Amino acid sequence: MLEYIALGILVFVALTLFYGIIVIHDIPYEIAKHRNHPQQDALHVAGWISLFTLHVLWPFLWIWATLYREDRGWGFSEKGIKSVDNSENEKQFAKLNERIEQLEQKLQAKQESHISEQKISHDSFSEIESNIIADQEGSK
Repeated sequence: MLEYIALGILVFVALTLFYGIIVIHDIPYEIAKHRNHPQQDALHVAGWISLFTLHVLWPFLWIWATLYREDRGWGFSEKGIKSVDNSENEKQFAKLNERIEQLEQKLQAKQESHISEQKISHDSFSEIESNIIADQEGSK
């Protein structure tokens, strides 16, 4: 009696695994069906081929099935994209441009003042040098 129960459990597990593998390999086809994929039949056949080629194709089938969506196609067209009001973005862009211009003007003013300070310090150095030379010549 116990042998029949064990045999029944083994048959049940084997059938469940077999059915589970088939169901798992049909997931890309089900995704394609749900998305009204234009190549549903090809995905279904490729799923069976993947079953017999030790699951080599299955990840690619999943990607292939999920790339297509009925509302936007293959994801490369803009027909499903809603139009966006860009007036707010344009205002922010204008503000940022003004701020950049102000910062550039401040930077340029600082650079000019720094250059004039260097020139002044260079002129001062020349005056000090000439005073030292004059003092040395005067003491001779």
